[in-house]
Amino acid sequence: MGAATFRKILIANRGEIAVRVIRACREMGITSVAVFSDADRNGLHVRLADEAYPIGPPAPSESYLSIPRIVDVMRRSKAEAVHPGYGFLSENPRFAAACEEIGVVFIGPPPAAMQAMGNKIEARRIMKAAGVPITPGSDGLVGSPGEVAAVASRVGFPVLIKAAAGGGGRGMRVVRERSEIAAALAACQSEASSSFGDPSVYVEQFWEKVRHIEVQVLADGAGRAVHLGERECSIQRRHQKLIEEAPSPLLSEEQRRRIGAAAVKACKAIKYRSAGTVEFLADDSGRFFFMEVNARLQVEHPVTEAVVGMDLVKAQVRIAAGEPLWFTQKEVRIRGAAIECRICAEDPERGFMPSPGRISMLKAPGGPGIRDDSGVYEGYEMPIHYDSMISKLIAWGDSREEAIARMRRALDEYVLEGIPTTIGFHRKVMDDPEFKAGRLHTGFIEEMSRREASGSVGDEALEDLASIAVALAAAEGRGGSGKGAKAPGASESAWKLAGRRRQHEDRG
Repeated sequence: MGAATFRKILIANRGEIAVRVIRACREMGITSVAVFSDADRNGLHVRLADEAYPIGPPAPSESYLSIPRIVDVMRRSKAEAVHPGYGFLSENPRFAAACEEIGVVFIGPPPAAMQAMGNKIEARRIMKAAGVPITPGSDGLVGSPGEVAAVASRVGFPVLIKAAAGGGGRGMRVVRERSEIAAALAACQSEASSSFGDPSVYVEQFWEKVRHIEVQVLADGAGRAVHLGERECSIQRRHQKLIEEAPSPLLSEEQRRRIGAAAVKACKAIKYRSAGTVEFLADDSGRFFFMEVNARLQVEHPVTEAVVGMDLVKAQVRIAAGEPLWFTQKEVRIRGAAIECRICAEDPERGFMPSPGRISMLKAPGGPGIRDDSGVYEGYEMPIHYDSMISKLIAWGDSREEAIARMRRALDEYVLEGIPTTIGFHRKVMDDPEFKAGRLHTGFIEEMSRREASGSVGDEALEDLASIAVALAAAEGRGGSGKGAKAPGASESAWKLAGRRRQHEDRG
């Protein structure tokens, strides 16, 4: 059957991703159903949807993470399918199963695939059996400092202790020497338990200057799978992605072919269906190792759309409606380059502290090659209860150099007043000579700050970068956690407290 058989789709999410799915539904002639918490009553996704239903208080556990409340709206609205977006319930196999039980199609992978990839240890076992290279580390869970030390002795320090059920940068600790193991293990187990309800952890080798490269895949669940090239996601802060691009400036065509083939092999090993992402760690030589599968649409999917000319949300809908994959790997063409900057309501000069409040003026950029995926509008009040993302700014060009130039121009055009944002921070990254040269790694932001502090960047960027460096150093010294870091003398951010409650809202 074709995608036209879906007459009505419920979007079990909020913000810019809900808006993104609603727009795809509108173009496909499908009625869209929004759900909203009390805090999102005036949300853009509520205004744009054909139908909208309240689902409870602002707390995600009582609204966007409440399976019974969303299932109730499915029944009342007579929706035929549900799109989960990303975060919230998007990778929850119980939610996918609940949809199937009432005859609603879940636009995503089957519950079995999500369960297989939801636990990192099981994922590593499956990938190793399928011949996909995995990061050197423990063969299973570790529960004592002695077990961690044994793995570290085998693979070498530093190592990374990771939550087996983790995601979104939570439940992770780097250990650089034996004396740090006990404290790091206890902290990681505690955070994993509070964040995911599971204290289980394992150990991987840790690289200081690793690249984070992910491959976009599409699979129809019947054995047909393709990859749509890779994305470079190495510009991160505390394991949270800030800037993404496609294709990676690191990979040669041969390396691209090999990592893409590994991603397709991973999909087939778990009988994957829908759009998904296979994530890898890579070094500067292009050697890569499997990290995890994100069984959903990614925040950064627009950069892939830009270089392959495909709407991934529409592709998800077509596959969910039973359509077999309609093209082959040989037909996939990568054209040009694209970059995405996540524009967030955060203050870089105060350790990226969240900055909820009213947007008093908004003028999004435009022009050739520019796309702005947003969930806000002028006069919108950024709530404290959810992710701080305002929009995703995407720039495409015939070359990486043109994409950077267009992004820099678009950031200059972006007018957003009333609350601090990360727009200025992104300008500095676009101006950075190391970024322009494609010399990227997951410690790039910290290294950029150190270079700025030593005066090794251009004079034009020096003053603003200095304030960012000082803020980052201050946040580190206070033991801040990125989005929730406190300014001296400030009370703890309500956004931070809310973030602790929304355990499964992984925006990566």
